Amino acid sequence: MTRLPVTRLLGIAVAVPFVVALSATAATPRPTVEFSFTDPQIVESSGLVARDGLFVTVNDSGDTGQVFTVDPDTGDTVGVTTWSDDPTDVEAVAPAGDGEVWVADIGDNLAARDRVTVARVPVGRGDRDVDATSYELDYRGPAQDAETLMVEPGSGRLVVVTKGIFGGEVLVGPEVLDPDGPNPMRRVGVALGIATDGSFFPDGRHVVVRGYGSAAVYTWPGLDEVGRFDLPAQEQGEGIAVDEDGAVFVSSEGTRSEVLRVSLPRSLARAVAPPPVDPDPDSPAPSASATPGAGQQPDAGTSAGAGAGEAGEVDDAGADGRSAWPWALGGVVGLVAVAALVRSLRPRPGPRA
Repeated sequence: MTRLPVTRLLGIAVAVPFVVALSATAATPRPTVEFSFTDPQIVESSGLVARDGLFVTVNDSGDTGQVFTVDPDTGDTVGVTTWSDDPTDVEAVAPAGDGEVWVADIGDNLAARDRVTVARVPVGRGDRDVDATSYELDYRGPAQDAETLMVEPGSGRLVVVTKGIFGGEVLVGPEVLDPDGPNPMRRVGVALGIATDGSFFPDGRHVVVRGYGSAAVYTWPGLDEVGRFDLPAQEQGEGIAVDEDGAVFVSSEGTRSEVLRVSLPRSLARAVAPPPVDPDPDSPAPSASATPGAGQQPDAGTSAGAGAGEAGEVDDAGADGRSAWPWALGGVVGLVAVAALVRSLRPRPGPRA
């Protein structure tokens, strides 16, 4: 009998539990195509904002400082803002108020930049060339690659999530940025690894951070994980946006790539839904710590906003409350594989004389 090399057998024994488990992951939420980019200049959409019925995106590293405003009814670019001739590595965009966005020049694959920068630029219909003010951000530690920029509703503080392999650091800036900088960033927690973008939900009690294949919802500012859900397959998904109504959209790099509307699992849709309005003005307002994921169950009667309401129709199979049986089964199969490996390595008696 032909025997497999020991290293290959060991690899199979280790990999089998993960293969078994991954084959039973929760179903991907069924997306709908909102529109496709028609502009041939949008080839590496990295970062997404949905505001005022329009979408805003930027190209990944290698482009000049351009910000594209797109009409979802047609997918056509209806405005281009040029704000810099030579940015280093633009990776994200985030809402900055009426008719403006923050553009994040925060990419650093080689971890070689002493400082990263953000700029506040106007966007909308029509082309414009602006002289935008840049602000330096100081991580107060080693250089780190990042692709996620979010803006806290109300305070307007910038939130950066680094692209760590085993988990991204969540860094928060000061409420008022100093153009003469540098502006120190404060570490407040961790999020999922290989984060490529993120966004706040409208009332600021939750954030969603995406990677290439899945996304996680966290409370804010506690950063307690409420749950995770799978994202639809994309060429290189690096954009996620939540609009004013709580609808969630994802984008990807690639020519004429699609922007998809994704539905949250029911439990997550309920968690991020705005709390019910209390008719008694003297009653204390609910806080993020009282949301599901912090030891309480969501109210079955809670309804979400326009976007989250649709998400509430999706089964909870997309959440991170996955059954443990795939991992248990995978572990058993792995043990069987190891036992077979050991048996195959036992010395066999030679032929009798």
